[in-house]
Amino acid sequence: MSEDLKLARQRLKQKNLTLVVVKRGKVIFETGVHGISGLLNAIEGLGARMRGSSVADKIVGRAAALLCVYSGVVAVFAITASDGGIEVLLKNNVSVELERRVLHILDSKGTGVCPFERLASSFSSPEEAYEGLKAACG
Repeated sequence: MSEDLKLARQRLKQKNLTLVVVKRGKVIFETGVHGISGLLNAIEGLGARMRGSSVADKIVGRAAALLCVYSGVVAVFAITASDGGIEVLLKNNVSVELERRVLHILDSKGTGVCPFERLASSFSSPEEAYEGLKAACG
């Protein structure tokens, strides 16, 4: 695990955050916002500075993985990651560390597949995913 990814993971857990972005040994973004909007906010706020960064995220499904690829992230740590998210990251040469692997990311009630996961299954590229998820979040 890279030093950036170690720092991101440590910060995520110590501060009970949902997302931490680290680049060259510095935390460049962190949030406690739940859902995909935290990652969208990071992309909006950081733009090209996300390229080459490491991300620690509580939950990484296909939607989050596509956004990480879109923004040029090189390594991801997830407390929980779905098979679809892991597949997207590995296929795009993004290093992955995780604590728990699940078949699907569930909605907030735990009764069905997360709506962003369902939406992400229809995207064929990271660019399409970014535009579609951004539109869905308003």
